[in-house]
Amino acid sequence: MKYIILGTGGVGGFFGSRLALAGNDVWFVSRGKHLEAMKRSGLRVRSTAGDLAIPPGKMTDRAADSGAADVVLFCVKSYDTEAAAKQLAPILNDSSIVLCLQNGIDNEEKIRRIITRGVVYGGVAYISARITAPGEITETGGFQKIALGPLDGPVDNRARDLRDVFVRAGIRCDLSDVILKDIWNKFVFIASMGSFTALSRLTQGEIIDSPQTLSLVFDAMREVQQIAWKLGVRLEPLDEAVITKGLKRFDSATRSSMYYDLVNEKPLEVEALNGTVVRLGQQVGVPTPIHRVIYTSLLPYHRKFLNSRSPQVPA
Repeated sequence: MKYIILGTGGVGGFFGSRLALAGNDVWFVSRGKHLEAMKRSGLRVRSTAGDLAIPPGKMTDRAADSGAADVVLFCVKSYDTEAAAKQLAPILNDSSIVLCLQNGIDNEEKIRRIITRGVVYGGVAYISARITAPGEITETGGFQKIALGPLDGPVDNRARDLRDVFVRAGIRCDLSDVILKDIWNKFVFIASMGSFTALSRLTQGEIIDSPQTLSLVFDAMREVQQIAWKLGVRLEPLDEAVITKGLKRFDSATRSSMYYDLVNEKPLEVEALNGTVVRLGQQVGVPTPIHRVIYTSLLPYHRKFLNSRSPQVPA
């Protein structure tokens, strides 16, 4: 089977490297200086679970260069979803799987509207990893896992087979009959805590150590949760103790990818996260004052960095 990593950032680079080192046929799609370094020296992954190194070879800026794909790990930033999905037509067949591992709640539907062959599976990546230098990925959270499942209906055999491939590659992977619920649960967390680390510049550990600050983050989570309930997504009521325990599984110095995008002057996923919360809140009648502050504070940075980005086909 052939695996295409569409977007070799922290998520795609880490899990793709695991797949490749387990003997799978893996192609890495990237761009710019990161791709140049990968072509020259390969891909290096520094991780709390042990460092990895992928030799140069199957690295490209065009998905079509890889040939027909059995599985695509769709890992581009949310603002590049449509443009990246349009690259998939030459490599998909009726049995191809596109596993979406992006941040946000509507990327899967955007992909499904564009592709005409293959099936889109929902996925959630639980990991803190990013590009720290051209050709180098660093994972710092100490926790790496994927959850996946069909968007419609129960877990099927193809999902089980894919899970087994991940497990053999040393990747923790759970199957889910309610993957949309899992996607929303992560959305509650990352749109609140993840975006707040960017706005405040605080680490997760510093937020946990400040009861007043952590209380504000919990209130932001409740805004998202109330929207989910209005939309018929049956999330469990917020359990602050359980969430705090989960946060402490990560390194205390953990910050979100949005924080690193902000300080490195890259476009932000603020539209897919906080912008979506604000828009959905208006639609269903849920006030979202905290997310409105985050959204309106970070949006000008996103627009500035997006406009200054070199025009390229996203990868």
